[in-house]
This record gives sequence, structure tokens and C-alpha cells, in this order.
Amino acid sequence: MRRLSDAKDYILTAILLLCAIAMMISRHDGGLQNARKASITVLSYLEQPLSVIRVYRQALTTNTYLHRQNILLQDELSRLRSVEEQNRILRDLLALKDSTEHSVIPVRIVAKELNGLNNVITIDAGSDKGAKVGMPVINSDGLIGQIILTNKTYSQVLPYSNSLFRVSATVAETRAMGIISWPASVYNELVLNHIPQTIELEIGQTVETSGYSNQFPAGLPIGEIIRLEPGDGIETQTVHLRAYANLYTVAEAFVVRFEPDSLIQDLEVQQQELF
Repeated sequence: MRRLSDAKDYILTAILLLCAIAMMISRHDGGLQNARKASITVLSYLEQPLSVIRVYRQALTTNTYLHRQNILLQDELSRLRSVEEQNRILRDLLALKDSTEHSVIPVRIVAKELNGLNNVITIDAGSDKGAKVGMPVINSDGLIGQIILTNKTYSQVLPYSNSLFRVSATVAETRAMGIISWPASVYNELVLNHIPQTIELEIGQTVETSGYSNQFPAGLPIGEIIRLEPGDGIETQTVHLRAYANLYTVAEAFVVRFEPDSLIQDLEVQQQELF
């Protein structure tokens, strides 16, 4: 009986508490409404700066993501440009191979030393592929140099930017002939000497190998005229050229299977013996 009496007390207490809470809420409903209004007002003032902070954080996240994407896209663009340039060079080399009247050996540049006076380039073709000392090396732009050493696998090339390089050349538009050398001042600039001042030359005219030295075939493009100056001789002029082939960027080339005419060489030997 005592347990039932205790349970009634608990139930009665709970009912009284519920009634008290209901009466308090109904009695202070206006106060609660005011509290709600005040809280809403405070939140409305805080909402704008909080939203600005939220937008700023979202902008930082978006900016970081876009920056990463930009780096990836720049890298992809750089690789695509490199591939495009390589394809262009290979297409030009194929066109040169089809158009030249001489047999050629395709080669790759495997080493370069272009920082001094005695510069040299190494190619991946030697005697096993038919490369021989004296053969010219060209690309789709123009003359690169001439082979000076060779073994079974590799060959060394004397480039035009070497103080020892010489080639007989002619101005295509006038057929005026001279000797080309490297002045060792600008890496891609050459000079053509022994041109008489009476021959009128113009900026932009093409200079190519003459074929008269019996060392290079005729018609290999070398460069274009960029400047004219009086020569060391009273009646000569110095012709400055910009070389067509860029030694610093060239990676593929051709060895031209050209060998000097032995009959002309014999005549030159006989001439030297006479004088």
C-alpha cells in the first residue's frame, strides 16, 4: 500500500509541474515573443558580416582550386606547344628530304658546346650510317656546319659559329661570291667578305653556298643580309648575315652525302705543285 501511495505522490507532483509550466508560458507569452524578436534582430545584424566571412572563405577555396587548375593547364599548354613545334620541324625535315637532290642521313643532336670560340656539335651518326669527314650538316632552315671527326657511332660537327669555319658563298639574287666566316661577336651572325663595292646588295637578300670550293654542294641556304659596311679593302664591302639555322634550338638535322669531286681535287694539287 505504501508503494501505491508513493506512486500517487509522484504522479500528482508531475501533474502540478506541468500545470505550473503551462501557466508560466501562457502568462509570459509576450515576454517570450519579445525575446524572440530581440534574438531575430541581433541575428539579422550578425548575418551580413557572417555571410561576408563565409563568402570570403569560399572565394579563397575557389581561388586556390583555380590557381592549381591554371598551373596544370599552363603545363599542358607548354607540352602541346613543344609537341606542335617538334611536329613542324619534322614536317619541314621530311619536306627537305623529299625536295633535295642529294641523299641525306637523318640525325639527332646529342651534344652541344656553343659557349666559346671553338664550338662543336655531336650527332648520333657515324661511319656505320655513312657519315664521313667533310660532309655538310643541314636542317630545314639552312646550313649548320661540317663534319670534322667521326667514329662508328657518332660524329663531331664544326658549326658555323666556330672561329675556324669557312665556306664559299654567293648572294642568290646577284651571284656575287665571297667567303663566309663567323666574327665571334653574335652567335647567329656571319660575315661575307670579298664582295666588290660595285655590286649593289640589299637588306634581306639570300646568301647560299656557291659550290665553288668543292667542299659543299651549291644552293644550301645560309642566311639573309642584315647589314652592309665598307670592307677592309678599298674596293670591297663587308656583308653581315643572320644565319637561318638556330644552333641553340636545333635538335634534328640531316647529313648531306656529298663528297668532293676527286678530279677537281687532283687539279688543285697539281696547281699547288706548280706554284
